[in-house]
Amino acid sequence: MKVKGSEAIPSYSSSSSSISSMAEPVVPEVPPTSWSEKPSVVDFSYVGIDAILEQMRRKAMKQGFELNIMVVGQSGLGKSTLMNTLFKSKVSRKSVMGTAEERIPKTIEIKSVSHDIEEKGVRMKLTVIDTPGFGDQINNENCWQPIMKFINDQYEQYLQEEININRKKRIPDSRVHCCIYFIPPTGHSLRPLDVEFMRRLSKVVNIVPVIAKADTLTLEERDFFKKKIREELRANGIDVYPQKEFDEDAEDRMINEKIREMIPFAVVGSDLEYQVNGRRLLGRKTKWGTIEVENIAHCEFAYLRDLLIRTHMQNIKDITSSIHYEMYRVRRLNENNTQQTNGVADHHLTSHEM
Repeated sequence: MKVKGSEAIPSYSSSSSSISSMAEPVVPEVPPTSWSEKPSVVDFSYVGIDAILEQMRRKAMKQGFELNIMVVGQSGLGKSTLMNTLFKSKVSRKSVMGTAEERIPKTIEIKSVSHDIEEKGVRMKLTVIDTPGFGDQINNENCWQPIMKFINDQYEQYLQEEININRKKRIPDSRVHCCIYFIPPTGHSLRPLDVEFMRRLSKVVNIVPVIAKADTLTLEERDFFKKKIREELRANGIDVYPQKEFDEDAEDRMINEKIREMIPFAVVGSDLEYQVNGRRLLGRKTKWGTIEVENIAHCEFAYLRDLLIRTHMQNIKDITSSIHYEMYRVRRLNENNTQQTNGVADHHLTSHEM
């Protein structure tokens, strides 16, 4: 009798006494870690629990990943350029469908573009959601409402897929994982629009504030502006990503505390390459020199990239799913239960009155 990857050892009854006592004992083999090779050294204490990590990696590589990023800010702050710089590809809406001249929309529009990106065998579906028209009107009252509605609509869409009787094996995830909010480089303080937007939206999505076009500020102005913004965020109870209450342990708290001390990131975007000292790099060329986008002495783009892609991408998605979406789901299900309860109560009341 054979079992995949190992050999079963039959048990012998007393009637098998004719077997020579000098015969070599049968030694069970440890199942091979690879189907193609057998291990050269047998470790009887090895169980193989750690192999789950490789199984998870293979499964994740097959499925690929999804990341949905929203960019919000008034026109001319370099939102499209920064997204192209982040992924070193033409991923922004303007790069794909933009024209030479684009009129400012009369109302806020929500436009999204999706791309399939692959790097070293890892596939990711990236969706960039743009909000042209935000902050560009004379009257910007309630201009955050269409954005809030869009985010909640994606939660609703996911919820409806979840509660289907015959739901899909893998539900398409269109939920907004992160919102990059672009602050104009005024050097003074946040505008009332900035405060109101982040105060309301921070409750439903992960917000990462950035100071756009930071090369227009001196280092002293930049540091003063960053400090002023952090004070205003605290004064208005605005909790941007990474949120302090979601730190999982002491190590997380220590890493995230360093990030919180740097927020908002002062960034410069550029999708143009220049030759500097024999090196090709992304930058902005001026008559005084070249501003290197990925040089932390010039701007904080590298810190933003690391946060969004290299160190916290999965955490951003986890908080979206387990915190923001979960709060929406609980609220919606409670609303449905309340409506059903009221409907039953009204029905009984009407019957009683009749």
